[in-house]
Amino acid sequence: MTTASSTAVPTLIGSVQRALRLMEAVGTHRDGAPAKQLAREAGLPLPTAYHLLRTLTHEGYLRRENGVFLFGAAAERLGGGPATPRPGVIVDSLAHWAEVVGAPVYCALYREGEIEMIAVADSPAAPAVREWVAFREAGHAHAIGQCLLGQLDERAREDHLDRYPVRPLTRYSVRDRQTLLARLRAMKHSEPVVERQEYAIGTVCAAIPITVGSAVAAMAVSLPLQQEERLLAAIEQLRCEVTTLLRSFVFSISI
Repeated sequence: MTTASSTAVPTLIGSVQRALRLMEAVGTHRDGAPAKQLAREAGLPLPTAYHLLRTLTHEGYLRRENGVFLFGAAAERLGGGPATPRPGVIVDSLAHWAEVVGAPVYCALYREGEIEMIAVADSPAAPAVREWVAFREAGHAHAIGQCLLGQLDERAREDHLDRYPVRPLTRYSVRDRQTLLARLRAMKHSEPVVERQEYAIGTVCAAIPITVGSAVAAMAVSLPLQQEERLLAAIEQLRCEVTTLLRSFVFSISI
């Protein structure tokens, strides 16, 4: 005879099921997907999807980058991946710094052979650079990528450039591999990496390395060309803000 306990329907939490459907949808898109697409694929009303995506992002299971959602650090840890800080901590800090310096602020890591933009903070008045060529593929052309590549050893740089060859994106871009390598070797750790219209016409950028443990990380600001005179002051202001926070042990990056 079948017992009552063997036929009982388990108690299921609908919100958890819906969140899992969203996570599954995110997992099918290597380069991320926007909220509307994820809601459609998960079979959820858009308002419900927005609430769940916001919660999953806050908890670190997802991250939002350039309008699309990708797996976050907490999801990587579930799979035994490398530990990274809670994205919420970084995003909150970047939002504060973007307001302080009056410019978009970017934070990126070089991890497992890839440039990974982990957070961007901007505002309607000071929008971030539009990613028209994937940042991870165009490290030679933007300041934060050059700053990351400048921290690598020769072998790691050569490996990266074998996979992502140097190619001019604008008339101001570095033209070839040897020119880029010479530039990277000449970089001084104490000086910001500056790039003028090499990735996007009408935009100037500056980046600084972030040294915490063994992490290869960088932060950057961008400004319209007509505000270029503010660039060095903005990146130095960001450097001071980051240094203060690092000293307080609130912000950390580890791999």
